[in-house]
This record gives sequence, C-alpha cells and structure tokens, in this order.
Amino acid sequence: MLQVQLEVGTDPKEVGRARRWALSRLAGLGVEPDDSLAETLVLLVSELVTNAVVHTGRPAVLHMALSGCLVAGGGTVRIEVADAGSSPPRRCRTGRDDTHGRGLELVGGLADRWGWRYEGSGKRVWCELDRGRGTVAGAGTGAVGAGNGGRASAETLLAGPQEALRERPYDRPAVQPART
Repeated sequence: MLQVQLEVGTDPKEVGRARRWALSRLAGLGVEPDDSLAETLVLLVSELVTNAVVHTGRPAVLHMALSGCLVAGGGTVRIEVADAGSSPPRRCRTGRDDTHGRGLELVGGLADRWGWRYEGSGKRVWCELDRGRGTVAGAGTGAVGAGNGGRASAETLLAGPQEALRERPYDRPAVQPART
C-alpha cells in the first residue's frame, strides 16, 4: 500500500495545487490524467480540500492511500483530509440557483464510501474509490445509485435543479472508523 500526504495552506489556490499533486501521484502509478478514475479522484480531492480551506480557514493535511493495482483494473484509493475544524461536515439543501453547497452531494454521489470522524481537536473527512466498480466516465446518467456502483454520473450531480439528489437523506454520515 502506498501512502502519501500533502500539507495544504489556507489560500484557496491550494486547492489547485492539491489536485495537481493527486494527479501526479496517480501518474507515477501509470494512471493517465484522462482516466475516469483520475478525473473522479481530482473532483473528490477538490471538494474535500475546498471544504477544509473554506470552512475552517486553517491549514489541512491531504492523505492519499492507494492499495491494489490501479492500472490492472483493481484496487482502492482512499482520500482523507484532516483539518482543525471541530464542526462536523453536513450536507446542505440547495436551490436551483445556489452557487455553493453541493460539495458533499458530489462526494456522496461519486465515492463508493465516505464518512468522517473527530480527531484530536479537529476532524478527518474521508472517501474511497474502488477501481473495479463503475466510474464517472462509464456511469449512465440515471438517478443516484442506479446500476453504476452506487455512484451518480457527473452530469446528474452537476445538473440544475438537483431533484435526483433530493431523494436522498440530508443527515450527516455516522462517524465511521478508518479502514486500514
């Protein structure tokens, strides 16, 4: 298992640096930037790091753990963002014209699993992608969880009114132990 981490500062430009860093780690394993796994991973990194930077205003640490052989079509990528914020992540109800508040819906729709836990005086938010399951490029445009490995397509998640997403509960995920 390969484990790497990146310290992220408070400047919103750090989100782009985190995306580039994650892509370079995947490239080092032979995963191309236009691979659906890489595209999904970059979106998840972007959402989790953005939430940490925007909602805490403090530095964070991005962890990435890669297990299995991603190039051969298997394996799991786990992304974790640890920050000093004590407020739990929560999903928001968003209106058609809202410009913020869809991040955790994207995470919940694209990741195979996600959750969070308190850690010291802060928290750690994590998500996992399984290489062997459906990915954004291969997923249909059906409703969330419709035959695509539990993930919605990016088109469905980024669409206007978000009706498909409103069918899902908006409670926060249970605190879940980290899988090692």
